[in-house]
Amino acid sequence: MSISRLSGAGAPTLVSADVTSTTGSPTITTSGGKTIYSFTGSGTIVLAKDGLITVLAVGGGGCGGKFYQSTNAGFGHGGGGGGGVVSQQYYVTGGTYTLTIGAGSPVQTFKGGDSSITGVVTAVGGGTGGTAGIPDAMGIGCNGGSGGGGRNASNNNRLGGLGTFGQGSNGGNGHAGDSNNTFGGGGGGGAGAVGADGSTSVGGNGGNGVTNTITGSSVTYGGGGGGGRTSGSPGSGGTGGGGAGGSTNGTNGTANTGGGGGGAGSNFADNAGTGGSGIVIISVTT
Repeated sequence: MSISRLSGAGAPTLVSADVTSTTGSPTITTSGGKTIYSFTGSGTIVLAKDGLITVLAVGGGGCGGKFYQSTNAGFGHGGGGGGGVVSQQYYVTGGTYTLTIGAGSPVQTFKGGDSSITGVVTAVGGGTGGTAGIPDAMGIGCNGGSGGGGRNASNNNRLGGLGTFGQGSNGGNGHAGDSNNTFGGGGGGGAGAVGADGSTSVGGNGGNGVTNTITGSSVTYGGGGGGGRTSGSPGSGGTGGGGAGGSTNGTNGTANTGGGGGGAGSNFADNAGTGGSGIVIISVTT
């Protein structure tokens, strides 16, 4: 838990927490007088006493949108939203903390990426990109850590999904389609920037993620997936693991970055990119 009173009478002494054990086989490194525990799979971390920890949590990315009927439609589908990113120092009580690492969203599940949960903070999974060939409202990008991009359509069933405040950004809108519906889908939102709208000539680019140095190196997380486009240029993935959109298949988001998957082209056989899994990293001063 975090605490609100850090000075004055009765304030705690702000010392670093002590880690006594972990499960889940995190990668353990040191940098700048800190020990860093990187969890790419779920596990636990045991703190022997109250103290300060720094936490980076990234939710799983959302998959891109695709066409779900066994006929061709000509839509450009939305890119998946990047997983939400939270990075903060907390004063926590000693004890055992269970860490759940959010899985990226697989294609054809109609759900976004899973959230990463630390017992201190939750990073919300990214929203799925807008789809076609199922109930029309699904053309809208889904809400999430960052919102999925909307598919192109001739009505408001092309809007990008909403991101979570403090964790991510909105997805881009799909372009208002013509009679052949061949325009671009919107890019998925990223942790650091909104997804771009689709246009007559291109799918929207995925929004860029945010860069973090908790490991001692600069790594970018939570990029949005690019929007698909049937003919022409699909959108690129955002920095931080976002997968590129496709005129056929979209590209998968990168594992352990929370990147969103790229939107697919128009054919039933064209697959969207899956979302990349999330990560939780905990740093303590040693």
